[in-house]
Amino acid sequence: MEFESFLVSLGTSAVIFVVLMLLFTWLSRRPGNVSVYYPNRILKGMDPWEGSSLTRNPFAWIREAFTSTEQDVVKLSGVDTAVYFVFLSTVLGIFALSALLLLPTLLPLSATDNSLKTSRNVTDTTSNGTFSQLDNLSMANITRRSSRLWAFLGAVYWVSLVTYFMLWKAYKHVAALRAEALMSSEEVLPEQYAILVRDIPSPPNGETQKEFVDSYFREIYPETFYRSLVVTENSKINKIWENLEGYKKKLARAEAVFAATSNRPMNKTGLLGLVGERVDSIDYYTKLINESVAKLEAEQRTVLAEKQQTAAVVFFTDRVTAALAAQSLHCQMVDKWTVTEAPEPRQLIWENLKIKFFSRIVRQYLIYFLVAITILFYMIPIAFVSAITTLGNLQKALPFIKPIVEIAFIRTILQSYLPQIALIVFLAMLPKFLMFLSKSEGIPSQSHAIRAASGKYFYFSVLNVFIGVTLAGSLFDNLKALRRNQTPIAYRLATSLPKNATFFLTYVALKFFVGYGLELSRIIPLIIFHLKKKYLCKTEAEVKEAWYPGDLSYATRVPSDMLILTITFCYSVIAPLILVFGVIYFGLGWLILRNQALKVYVPSYESYGRMWPHIHTRILAALFLFQLVMFGYLGAKLFVWATLLVPLIFISLIFGYVCRQKFYKGFEHTALEVACRGLKQRPDLEEVFRAYIPYSLSTHKGDDHQFKGAMSRYQDYAAISAA
Repeated sequence: MEFESFLVSLGTSAVIFVVLMLLFTWLSRRPGNVSVYYPNRILKGMDPWEGSSLTRNPFAWIREAFTSTEQDVVKLSGVDTAVYFVFLSTVLGIFALSALLLLPTLLPLSATDNSLKTSRNVTDTTSNGTFSQLDNLSMANITRRSSRLWAFLGAVYWVSLVTYFMLWKAYKHVAALRAEALMSSEEVLPEQYAILVRDIPSPPNGETQKEFVDSYFREIYPETFYRSLVVTENSKINKIWENLEGYKKKLARAEAVFAATSNRPMNKTGLLGLVGERVDSIDYYTKLINESVAKLEAEQRTVLAEKQQTAAVVFFTDRVTAALAAQSLHCQMVDKWTVTEAPEPRQLIWENLKIKFFSRIVRQYLIYFLVAITILFYMIPIAFVSAITTLGNLQKALPFIKPIVEIAFIRTILQSYLPQIALIVFLAMLPKFLMFLSKSEGIPSQSHAIRAASGKYFYFSVLNVFIGVTLAGSLFDNLKALRRNQTPIAYRLATSLPKNATFFLTYVALKFFVGYGLELSRIIPLIIFHLKKKYLCKTEAEVKEAWYPGDLSYATRVPSDMLILTITFCYSVIAPLILVFGVIYFGLGWLILRNQALKVYVPSYESYGRMWPHIHTRILAALFLFQLVMFGYLGAKLFVWATLLVPLIFISLIFGYVCRQKFYKGFEHTALEVACRGLKQRPDLEEVFRAYIPYSLSTHKGDDHQFKGAMSRYQDYAAISAA
């Protein structure tokens, strides 16, 4: 990429961000847009502008975000969101502290050397085959065997030491934050009184599954066992319940149309309401609801009597016993009576609970194999797109576009955005597939599945995007070099890194300026909401469904941040300017997402920071890759003292091991000293039990549950009849 194209890309992205920020300032103050910009506060019964300023100052939201405390985030958006901000602030601190030393030290050393001018070695530039002014500020301009390389070696140690310090500090803080939330005496959490039991053996003759479970745990915990809820096969009854809810929505819609127009609405009974007999909508859906209620009640009796599975949720009268039971081995055979902490009621993936122990292990390895195959084959189109969207290669592949590309304006735009947009489009197609694979492992809870999908997405991003683009950006050159001599792939990766520096600088800038600009302005959700409200929504429930914001989407957001983290780490010494972009990305992310967490997004679950150990491990993985890359690149510079990085690589492994041994158990299980803290109120154990009853098995009620307390720890189920 030419330097002019880089500046155009950067300037255009900055202008777009400013425009989107001003749009947000204007649109968020209009009363008709309140539900798009303040849904979190609306759902909690708060005034949308509570604590906010309605002045004309377009930066008032920045002050509000900065003055908010961690407890404000926990109160409005949960512990998981607060932990995510610990991640952002930790990475921001790592890059800011690294930049304080690296920028004033390494940039002058690079700028005053003359390796590129004397060697004219265009394969060692940061601009992918064209000379760029940015090359003079990178490690590529350092002469081989130069004594200046000592400074770059020291910079690797500095970045690593800063990372160790910040990660240790953050791990201690998150562990304390998790313990504080779990020790809270203000609120009864149903999951703290329950355990999840899987792989239940077949009951003895004459006993039902429920009787068998009750007798087993009553014998072990005679004083504290309360009752059990055996998991049932609910696929058929869930379908009936979903149809019933659909009919209720359609009836409410028909009644709203009738109230507005005084004309009874009609519809056809066939496919999509386009064919079949024409009937009165209100009478038709009332009839279907009555039929569905009868079917639901009949199926409930059948399910409870005949469809019990080999899993159960077991309840205790106190938190300590539940925590102790979740950490104990209940059977000498590990594939029977497998016990873990119970997830939140809203998190349970019911269909996965019946999957057997060894089946889960086989599924896990099969999924790992499928992910590896996906990474391998996904790398092919990404590598091809990365290679072909380089403007020179694009002209070779499509000669007829040469006259168009020669127009200066079009050439600049293509060079600025084409490769980055192609990469973002490819990545957008992946998350749902990875989430499907993660759930297929037999994982019992939504938060666990999100952590698993996030891990897969991270390794996919690093292997395909970072390494794949790095090699593919100079794919044709690499293939020629490999044909001429058997150059090791590791060496090719190390020497290919500088050639793609401007690509990744532009990629990071596009992500933080345009990406966060769209995040703040919420232009797309705003347009969709108003279109739905005007043309599709007839009832208040449909309007709520149209503006409901969802959560922060950790399954894709965290891996995307991790990709930027990996890119910034690996280029922090080779092209130190990227640290400025990394600081801006994570600084803007902290600021904008702070606003969104306090006002917009509504958590769909709460795991009390269980994502953090995985985040910590992946930050260390990115640091490890950075150290390997620098070892290879210093070796490519023929710097014999590059071997001094070998101890640093082992220090990273030891640091990760020590952190895991010291902190991880407190995230895997609830410590007994945490569980023993008393509550201000005596828990209603029957209410705790009811929280775990699926909607389809509760006594039918006409209440709308969908928007009742998005942060509630309960689900408002009716009591199930004893079976």
